[in-house]
Amino acid sequence: MCLAVPGRVLSIAETDGTLMAEVDFGGVHKNVCLQYIPDAAVGEYVVVHVGFAIQRLDEKSAQETLANFERLGILEEEFGDGFTRAAEQAGDDR
Repeated sequence: MCLAVPGRVLSIAETDGTLMAEVDFGGVHKNVCLQYIPDAAVGEYVVVHVGFAIQRLDEKSAQETLANFERLGILEEEFGDGFTRAAEQAGDDR
């Protein structure tokens, strides 16, 4: 299964002519392509699928999605500890 997962944009830079962002998924940082949403801003949440940010998401929805993934056991199965920590934090914040 391949999920689209929410994460928070930490920084944005152009790399080899491609707009990229460092995105935080609960402590796990990944480089993500922003070509589909080039006006994304630092601090915003984006939904990432196979390395591409495909849409924006508000913080509340991002946290709820991570918590739901955790309850279903999807994050640990698919991504390991970093995503599990993000979901647990989202659940604690509510």
